[in-house]
Amino acid sequence: MNRIKEVLDEKGIKQTWLADKLGKSYNMVNSYVQNRQQPRLEILYQIADILEVEISELLIEKAKYIAETESKYKFNKKI
Repeated sequence: MNRIKEVLDEKGIKQTWLADKLGKSYNMVNSYVQNRQQPRLEILYQIADILEVEISELLIEKAKYIAETESKYKFNKKI
C-alpha cells in the first residue's frame, strides 16, 4: 500500500498534475492514489522524484496497514 494521496495532500498537488508529469492518464494515477492498483517500482521512484520525497515516504509499513485495515473493517480476531 502507498501514501501517494497523503503526500499529494501535504504538498497541495493535484492528481492531474502528477499524471501529466508521469505521462500517465488521470485514471491510472487515481488508481495508485486510491490504492486500487500499486505502481511498479520504477514508477514509484519516478513519483518520489517528481514529488521531491524519499521513496520510503510513499510507502505504508505492513503492520500499520494491517492495523488500519482491521480497525476500518472491524475484523473479528478468532484463534
